[in-house]
Amino acid sequence: MDHTEKVDQDAVLRARTTLLGSGRPSVGQQVEAYRVLSAVSPLTYLPKLTEALLSYGYAPEVRDRPDVRLARHAEAAAAARRIEAGEHNRTELLVRALSAYRYGLYAVGRRAEGFAICEEMAAAGRWGFTHGQVSSPMYGHGPLITVLAEDGRHREAAELCGKSVRTARSESSAEVSFWDLIAWAAELDAAGCHDAALEAFADIVRVTRAEVDGERSALAILIWQLVHQAGMLDTAGQRVEARAAREDALAFLSELDKTGERKSWSNILTWWVTLYALSGRPAEPVPLPASPAPPFGFPFLDWSPDVKQTYVDGLPTLEEQAAGLREAARTEPYGHLPEAGALHRRLTIRSAVCRENRSHLILKPLRPLFDEGVALARSLADLAGTEQSLEALGRPLTDRAMFLVAAKQYGEAYNDYLEVLNLPG
Repeated sequence: MDHTEKVDQDAVLRARTTLLGSGRPSVGQQVEAYRVLSAVSPLTYLPKLTEALLSYGYAPEVRDRPDVRLARHAEAAAAARRIEAGEHNRTELLVRALSAYRYGLYAVGRRAEGFAICEEMAAAGRWGFTHGQVSSPMYGHGPLITVLAEDGRHREAAELCGKSVRTARSESSAEVSFWDLIAWAAELDAAGCHDAALEAFADIVRVTRAEVDGERSALAILIWQLVHQAGMLDTAGQRVEARAAREDALAFLSELDKTGERKSWSNILTWWVTLYALSGRPAEPVPLPASPAPPFGFPFLDWSPDVKQTYVDGLPTLEEQAAGLREAARTEPYGHLPEAGALHRRLTIRSAVCRENRSHLILKPLRPLFDEGVALARSLADLAGTEQSLEALGRPLTDRAMFLVAAKQYGEAYNDYLEVLNLPG
């Protein structure tokens, strides 16, 4: 309920004049006015103060001042917490303000405080669902799931992902998001629940098949999923099933080569990049709370800002290390080619992730990396002359084929993937 406190009545008059004047006040002026008026009429002005502070934190003049931006979003969160429970937008505003505050905390490396805010967001979502303000008990849980994955707490992340999927499935009007499903499968796999991960990923493929038949998803997305599924099946020792998934992918690739997509699609690179990065997770350091790592299986834009920045900043070092190993492999191929190929794949994945965040134009900047990966594998196969070395060529050929699908070079992609299916093993 609105109430009147001992406030400076002149300040109240000035605030009302600012808002009612003929000219539109700046965001900063709105914030100053709402600060004063929220003390007099919190029911009316706390939601407006929260909205204004959120905008104020994104103002161009503080783009390169994380401390100022963080302070503004901290104040927005504090204002949102004070919004009365009966305000029907309270949960949405509170979660939005907490999310901005959480992002700012992670951006400056205050992960422990950021994690507490993620937990508060999840609690706010549960409260909002109980009080009829949001439609799902999992509202506000996304950042918490992400940071659990970044900290290596995969079983907890998988449990929350599974709850999110089951909640969506229980609502007849809701569709389960691909991103919820892929995160669930990824976290199950990371937690050691490999059979459950395979089952969850099979659901992804089944859903996408139906969407492709109904022209609600792209053939390219289904191909990327089938290829990733084949890799998971190989790891599980299910070679016959893996071969069947690859043959399905090749058939759809043939259709792409002959007739293209069944309808036009906007930029779908995130689907390719997310699965490609996930396929390289075994080669990356294991995440721990003291040394967080990327939550592979989640879109790059959903990663915490500090993890994102560390990943991007590590690219030059990886380039230097890969170049050194390639040079060493020229003089001592037996000793360095396998290691050079493995490190080059890490470099290629990281480059693809960073490029997807900047531009949909990927063919020219990324093609040399994929070509180099295939060349390294061919050199090793020629040198070793074993069935195992030929089989190992399948990984970089598959990587390049899926990249070429993303770049819409369907004929070349088909040729690469056909070679994969004709390799030993």
